[in-house]
Amino acid sequence: MHVLFLPKWYPGLKDPQLGDFLRKQALATAAFARMSVVHLEPGTSEVVPAAEVHEGDGAWELTMRYRTSTCSFLPWRKAINGIRYVRAGQQAWRRVIQERGRPDLIHAYILLRPVALAWWTGRRAGVPFMVSEQSSEFITAAYARRGRAYHAISRFLLRRARAITAVSAWLGEALKQHGLCDQYHIVPNVVPGIDRPLPPAGRPGAFLMVADLVDHIKNVSGVLRALASARSTDERLRLIIIGDGTDRAMLEQLTDRLGLRGAVTFLGRMPNTEVLDRMAEAFAVIVNSNVETFSVVTGEALAQGKPVIATRCGGPQAFITQANGILIEPTADAALADAMLQLTRDADRYAPADVRATVSDRFSPDAVGHGFHAIYQAVLGHA
Repeated sequence: MHVLFLPKWYPGLKDPQLGDFLRKQALATAAFARMSVVHLEPGTSEVVPAAEVHEGDGAWELTMRYRTSTCSFLPWRKAINGIRYVRAGQQAWRRVIQERGRPDLIHAYILLRPVALAWWTGRRAGVPFMVSEQSSEFITAAYARRGRAYHAISRFLLRRARAITAVSAWLGEALKQHGLCDQYHIVPNVVPGIDRPLPPAGRPGAFLMVADLVDHIKNVSGVLRALASARSTDERLRLIIIGDGTDRAMLEQLTDRLGLRGAVTFLGRMPNTEVLDRMAEAFAVIVNSNVETFSVVTGEALAQGKPVIATRCGGPQAFITQANGILIEPTADAALADAMLQLTRDADRYAPADVRATVSDRFSPDAVGHGFHAIYQAVLGHA
């Protein structure tokens, strides 16, 4: 079968890591279906080629670029960008038809524009569409704060999808609570690194955090405060932070105020392969988020045999057990400090092979690709 994958987020020129987890899903599913990916990339200049095709990783990937408006009047700017998005989508559809043939199914990923485009295009062409979601806005108050028109359009679109998938039960139940669906399928993200050689256990006390440095979501400041508290008991504790974002300067200043400059290292953004290399050297990973729909970082750490301290913020609950880490409540600095000390004291309990075994069967590319393929078959009546 031929599937057109239409994501909202996807790696591009501005951010080569944006939506990388969606790309991993597409490439995993390409082992089971003929996958054509259309990425409508906003904000690029006229100097950049308007369209590029990549065919090197198992899927046919078309990037169609369009310039975003710089108009200061927000409603007008949104209207212009919406028109340009649709035009780019029309151009991409024609190219898919010419070079790949008519799709059997459109798989739209994340509200609102990709889903609206999938519905509109599919209706004109007689092609069914399905929707997948990973956005945290349905778990936070962000979706609730949107206007009635946005809610009505969202319900209209999702009620017409042939199938809806969520990356976790936590997110799926949130979609139901907002009246966006009656049922959903769970297809998780691919956890990178399962196929890598299993590294040895790291030095106890050597913690790693991988996150966008947006503190109201990832609560990096809470990790710094917990580290300062825990180090008063055990000075072996160290922290490496991989990632960047709007709050980096504030977090570096907090590091200095807490007297942690010699115990904390900020490495900035890194390619995924280098992140996994750093994980291989760490003792354990911390995920201190206030909300996560899935938490790829948790899965990556466990795949490298590293125990994880994570908050009960949604996604991590699908991973963490007593065999591979510790769960704490969000915004609980004291509990995090205690967990860091406990994990360090009990380091011998977490054998790397046992930790990896907790994720290897459920989150491999084969498992994810097979999960989507089964849904495709059901939607198209091939089951």
